[in-house]
Amino acid sequence: MNKIIMGMSFLLLLSACSEQVSPPLTSGIDRDGMNLQVRPQDDFYEYANGGWLARTQIPADEVGWGSYMTLRKESLEQSKAIVLDVAANPGTDSAKIKIGDYYNAYMDETGIEELGIAPIAIDLTAIDQLQTHDDIAAYFGSSNPMGVDAPFNLYVGQDDKDATSYVMFFVQSGLGLPDRAYYTDSSDRGQQIIAKYHSYIETVLSLSGHQNAGLAAQQIFALESQLAAAQWTKVDNRDADRAYNKYSSKELSELLSNLDLEQYFSGIGVSDVDYVIVSQPSYLEAVNNLFRETPVTIWQDYLRLRLINGFAAYLSSPFVDARFEFYAKTLSGRQEQQDRWRRAVSSINGNLGELLGQLYVEKHFPPESKARMVEMVDYLIAAYADSIKNLDWMSDATKQQSLVKLSKFIAKIGYPDTWKDYSELSVADNDLVGNIKRARTFSHNLNGGKLGKPIDRGEWFMAPQQVNAYYNPGLNEIVFPAAYLQAPNFLPNADNAYNYGTIGTTIGHEIGHGFDDQGSKYDGDGNLKSWWTEQDRANFEARTKSLVSQFNKFEPLPGLFVNGELTLGENIGDLGGTAIALKAYRLSLQGKSSPVIDGFTGEERFFIGNAQSSRLKWRNQIMELIVKTDPHSPDKYRINGVFSNMADFYKTYHVEEGDGLYLPAAQRLSLIHI
Repeated sequence: MNKIIMGMSFLLLLSACSEQVSPPLTSGIDRDGMNLQVRPQDDFYEYANGGWLARTQIPADEVGWGSYMTLRKESLEQSKAIVLDVAANPGTDSAKIKIGDYYNAYMDETGIEELGIAPIAIDLTAIDQLQTHDDIAAYFGSSNPMGVDAPFNLYVGQDDKDATSYVMFFVQSGLGLPDRAYYTDSSDRGQQIIAKYHSYIETVLSLSGHQNAGLAAQQIFALESQLAAAQWTKVDNRDADRAYNKYSSKELSELLSNLDLEQYFSGIGVSDVDYVIVSQPSYLEAVNNLFRETPVTIWQDYLRLRLINGFAAYLSSPFVDARFEFYAKTLSGRQEQQDRWRRAVSSINGNLGELLGQLYVEKHFPPESKARMVEMVDYLIAAYADSIKNLDWMSDATKQQSLVKLSKFIAKIGYPDTWKDYSELSVADNDLVGNIKRARTFSHNLNGGKLGKPIDRGEWFMAPQQVNAYYNPGLNEIVFPAAYLQAPNFLPNADNAYNYGTIGTTIGHEIGHGFDDQGSKYDGDGNLKSWWTEQDRANFEARTKSLVSQFNKFEPLPGLFVNGELTLGENIGDLGGTAIALKAYRLSLQGKSSPVIDGFTGEERFFIGNAQSSRLKWRNQIMELIVKTDPHSPDKYRINGVFSNMADFYKTYHVEEGDGLYLPAAQRLSLIHI
């Protein structure tokens, strides 16, 4: 992608061209979804979404329902139609043949049921034959390419302090529960989860032929508990500086002196690395101490579980059902298994993403959508530039560096310029688990093959049909896959106020990550280095503490509070992104008055559109999981908690002391100049 063009003359030209072809404008607002009995000053999320929330039932096969779920389901339906077509009519196109064969293998329920445990029998035998701790260490490596988790994992990525090079990262891993805190949760709910996890372990080990699955479950849980106790918290892991620890090969060998690293690296297909980045050194030290203290037989059971857990979803129904019962139903609240075609298409998206993505964008991403997005991104960048220049809490030196970083932002919209080459991946129409193994190994080899090569600045980390967006600090880029740019996130026929309130805030959010508490540690070239003055950094951290305190008070479920430290980066992104999107919307008016449509002013449509595009209804179980593990706050607080800090919200809705969303001026966080 070319760098964002910031000249206002170009923006004016784009806007003029848009006006010539614009269809009749709508407000984009779902009036029936609102609850006009609630004052927006008291609970904006309920005001904008109360009608929808009251009448919406969560489908039995979903953990929640709302804007993103409907869009994801729509994307899956679109992808399904493509997959069914190529499966029926592949012709001689190798890409279509692979997609069709993968889908047919996944949908072959009869064949899968007949196979039972057979697809991983050879792997279970390999674990049975491990005799020494050195054998265990070697298996950690040799099983890694096919996705079998171990107490630590690795990947190749951009070196945070040398953005021109790839490096290998070692990270903590190896737990069966979602987070370290689950292993010591003494609440009734926590103990229920632990008991059901024990039951799950015992069930799948028994299904695999284990003769003493009950004892094995106890020993595996005890081992995982020891690993969990040594792992870093999610808040600790957010700190980019703390997580960057450079180790030479010799130093890594000393850190993991009880493991045969030569055998380990041989298994994963990597050798002769000069240095690695260890994200959690104290954890690897604990693993090293624990490794030989733990008998080989317990490590074998641990690896059997890791293997089965990694493939249970693709085996016969007893394994599928056991995994669903614990991970989907107990942990997430899903009541019914999703249709097999949905699981099949989702698996294709995960393993053949860009192969299917090429066909997806041909049908579902018109050039007009991309042009409209480019225009909006340009206005957002221009709004950020103006805001930075006028900040009253930032020094001129840091402002200048911020503007340099902003000028180097890259926007990737829709799909990659160069597609990933899957020619080396073999797919069979009657071997689902084999396809999964080969696809994982293919991705592993692609990733490992980056070592020693130039940085691929055109690489995408999401397929075009994926409903999501991201900021990558190493490449200083914002990325918006094609599927994300559909209703309700983006309405081509809606007035700009709605689209700036929806997709515009997402653009602003992702740009804002470049300047949040962690993203701001990376310069415009993607290097983790200090480029702020010490005073500016201190001012920034002092200001953002108020946001931590605010979100710590939100209680989505009785006794369960949002973690303001864990969610700080996303909350900053939400606050800055929303404020800057409103500023960009005003810039897009080019001095004209904002029209009133359907009885709403432009500012009102902006705020309502933002809230309605974020409406989601969750089951309690998944809400618990979100609060404990997700760096994003629950959706209600991403609206109410953000709006209560915005001066424009107070002006638009005349918020006063005593109103539900009123915050004293001294407690409000403002990082953006409007």
